[in-house]
Amino acid sequence: MAQPTNILDGIRVLDFTQALAGPTTTRLMAEMGAEVIKVELAPNGEQSRGLPYFRNGRSGYYIQQNRGKKSIAIDRKNPRSIELVKEVLKSCDVLVENFAPGVIDRLGFSWEEVHAANPRLIMGSISAFGQTGPLSKLPGYDYIGAAYAGVLSMIGEPDGPPYFYMLGIGDVMTGTHLLAAINGALFHRERTGVGQYVEASLLDSYFHCHEVNVQAHTASNGEIKPHRSGAHHYAVSPLGVFKCKEGYVIIAVLQNQWPKFCNALGKPELVDDPRFVDNVARVANREALSAIVEESLARYSTAIEAAEDWGFNHHVPIAPILSVEQAVKHPHLIERETIRTIEDPIFGSYQVPGMPLRFSAAPRHQKLDAAYMGENNVEILTRFAGVSEADVRAMEASGALIAKPDVA
Repeated sequence: MAQPTNILDGIRVLDFTQALAGPTTTRLMAEMGAEVIKVELAPNGEQSRGLPYFRNGRSGYYIQQNRGKKSIAIDRKNPRSIELVKEVLKSCDVLVENFAPGVIDRLGFSWEEVHAANPRLIMGSISAFGQTGPLSKLPGYDYIGAAYAGVLSMIGEPDGPPYFYMLGIGDVMTGTHLLAAINGALFHRERTGVGQYVEASLLDSYFHCHEVNVQAHTASNGEIKPHRSGAHHYAVSPLGVFKCKEGYVIIAVLQNQWPKFCNALGKPELVDDPRFVDNVARVANREALSAIVEESLARYSTAIEAAEDWGFNHHVPIAPILSVEQAVKHPHLIERETIRTIEDPIFGSYQVPGMPLRFSAAPRHQKLDAAYMGENNVEILTRFAGVSEADVRAMEASGALIAKPDVA
């Protein structure tokens, strides 16, 4: 049987991204079949090459985010290097960057310049706060965007400090938002023949996640003031974390699920209890309801056992709060390749998150390798910049181009 054509076969991407948000966009594009040419800047290249976990001189972080991408590495202060990248640009469909606003312009790749050189090109930018506005020039990372978006203010105990989470929610989400914009622009280009500039920011993406908070506050003319409320939602009940004999579960029950939830508790009579008759009543009597729930959960030896019973047998929205160690071993994640094992020729094998996007007419996973810094200088520059291999090697010898194999 012939291998299915991938979604972005034939699309070529010039990738100036680093760390997590931008590399998420281009990693997903590589998984979807695009040819991604990563431009790394001397002397150290992509900054995630210096992030742990390390084995045999290679970064597991770098490999995870940059599999399937080719690498050319340049001295950005060398005019000839920049000139060659601009030649490569003419053969590309997309340029992606996530520098602070203005940096890509100073490199010589502003939207005006790249659009003039290649009118069909789509350029996508990621930044902390957007390309315009009072905050746009400030530096920022994932949690910085979350703070300005009012997200961190919603996490933690009511009378304690705000908390933050130990994973890159905003970076990955913003990278995926940019992917949506780029793919939409590619579709638009098929109809018009013209490229365009698209952008996504951490702040915009985080603020976009407010489902209750913003509209409730503004529609009530400020009467409702969303606030962090610890282990339970301030506006919905039961929606929160509950203690089991061993571990914790999270439960989210809306009005139509309330009768099933009462049956799972073993207390069907609560369906018509005036303390819990609707969400407003349940929020007002949250502490009494939580005590009933945790008393019922105490029948089970573990959170996993409770979640499986209430979920499978009573169709209650419930989950055990798994540790990372437990999640990577969960049979559902393994069967669906939500976690998958990859093999790097230098680093060796390890597990990483799988491709989250699924297509019925495209391969699930490809074999993709992460390039060492400048590994593809010769291939890319001879194909698209009109220079010989000897020219490339001479530029590498002079330091205008970098080729730095990973070593233990």
